[in-house]
Amino acid sequence: MSMADAYMFPTSVKEVQALGWDYIDIILFSGDAFIDHPSFGTAVIARWLQKWGYRVAVVPQPNWRDDLRDFRKLGTPRLYFGLNAGAMDSMVNHYTASKRLRHDDAYTPDGKAGARPDYAVTVYTKILKDLFPDVPVIIGGIEASLRRLTHYDYWKDCLLPSVLYTSGADYLCYGMGERPMLELTRGIEKGWSRHRMQQIPQIAFYVKGTVPETSGTLVLHSFEECCKDKRAFAENFHWIETHANMMHPDTILEPVGDGYVQINPPFPTATTEEMDSFWDLPFTKLPHPRYKGRRIPAYDMIKFSVNTHRGCFGGCNFCTIAAHQGKFISSRSEKSILKEVRELNSLPDFAGNISDVGAPTANMYGMHGKNPDLCDKCRRRSCLFPKRCPNLDCDHTRLMELYRKIDSTKGIRHSYIGSGIRYDLFLTEDGFVDESSKPYLRTLVLDHTSGRLKVAPEHTEDHVLQKMGKPSFRLFERLRKEFDQVNREAGTHVGLVPYFISSHPGCTMKDMERLASHPALKGIWMDQVQDFTPTPMTTSSVMFYSGLDPRDMKPVFTERDPEKKQRQKSFFFKNSSKKGEKHLQSSKQSPNIAARKNKHK
Repeated sequence: MSMADAYMFPTSVKEVQALGWDYIDIILFSGDAFIDHPSFGTAVIARWLQKWGYRVAVVPQPNWRDDLRDFRKLGTPRLYFGLNAGAMDSMVNHYTASKRLRHDDAYTPDGKAGARPDYAVTVYTKILKDLFPDVPVIIGGIEASLRRLTHYDYWKDCLLPSVLYTSGADYLCYGMGERPMLELTRGIEKGWSRHRMQQIPQIAFYVKGTVPETSGTLVLHSFEECCKDKRAFAENFHWIETHANMMHPDTILEPVGDGYVQINPPFPTATTEEMDSFWDLPFTKLPHPRYKGRRIPAYDMIKFSVNTHRGCFGGCNFCTIAAHQGKFISSRSEKSILKEVRELNSLPDFAGNISDVGAPTANMYGMHGKNPDLCDKCRRRSCLFPKRCPNLDCDHTRLMELYRKIDSTKGIRHSYIGSGIRYDLFLTEDGFVDESSKPYLRTLVLDHTSGRLKVAPEHTEDHVLQKMGKPSFRLFERLRKEFDQVNREAGTHVGLVPYFISSHPGCTMKDMERLASHPALKGIWMDQVQDFTPTPMTTSSVMFYSGLDPRDMKPVFTERDPEKKQRQKSFFFKNSSKKGEKHLQSSKQSPNIAARKNKHK
């Protein structure tokens, strides 16, 4: 389907009538405003299903407080309702690390807060099940995906069962959903038996009855056992995480109530051809016309960005990317990426500057194991921690060539890297990893950084970094040495901004004191510290709740007192504010990016 043939998905009865439709196949509900851009899951699934001939309508941010007219207005879909909480877990979207209500929402027109409920997936599902009890409801997105099994909820400070159990949804699609959602759609349309539907990869569902004894399944401790014994919860997560990072995981069964939740293994890692098919869809890359004249902050951040791949093998313990997108990298072809880059020129207000050529980790594009057979059997959670896997091919040559082709595309002035990078992919404590490493750092700093390069050492103390699953701070010290040398040789003043986390499990006030006064950070502007927020389905959250490291079941200190958590964060600012003043003044005098690029060339 070409852009000319594509329609903007209807969100009202009037828009449905304008298309001449007498039925709707699928109605999608979302906690976000609707933006037809591949960075937003609702748009991706809608366009993907549209490609296969289905009529899809979208109801963004339905009002759940009134007479529920938003849930009824489009009537009954021919096949099913699909829903998500939005691009973020609704509780992370609503509350700060100190559990204070946020006053804005980047995914809502004009940044207005309060457009979605707490625990949006459960609220939306219950409403639809009450209004349309005979219509299947499929849940997906970040909130559903990361709450698919027993999880710790920081805001209620307790364990909660699978969102399937609490919401009553028929199916849960976890991870990146194009392939499972298409299979579910076809199955519902063709009237497959429930048994056949339950064979679809990468879905979850709740079954009443006793857990079957079959081979190829991993049976976890029940939700009720986990509530009684924190060790059981930690053991569960150890196996969940292990299988989430395997190429061929088992089916997972978790008893809860008078039945169990079943998690089917995912589809194989998407091929380049499949990835291209997901992106080569007629996205308008614009907000829905219903928002004309209104600003959506999240759209402003990504409207001129380009995604190159999915997945992350970094394995940071506080991160949910691997649990949602997977450990193994799925990359688009250069042809697909460059086609999208060329099409940016047709967007309103595009001035030739791409804000981000990236992904969860920008410099993992095209990376994989040298010997696929070893990856096929691997159970490591991370290819980088505690040491880089010797089977990992981390050559940056292909990525640099992609950057070169993007920058030589007609209409492109600059392409920046706004996503995070892993500097342990090109640096060791002794120097560079391979022949591509130094050229990559140089082009990253001089050609693709807009003023400041942001990196994430996360802490300075190695025992805290070990609990985070991050490399030693000595590697950041090496990065700064090489970074400063690039600036000296080029006569530039690009800044280096490190990100840190306070009150992570294992971190004490003394550790934050050492961080704030670390000599390696002298002269660096440091305003980027985040208080640790325990989110569902991370190793760090399990540590926070259970006081145990699920990797070895050893006790770990966790700062749970809200005031002391805040003191850890504020202590950092108090001790680091003066250190950044000189750097801030110099960064204001830095030459513009065009001057830097011309001098470098």
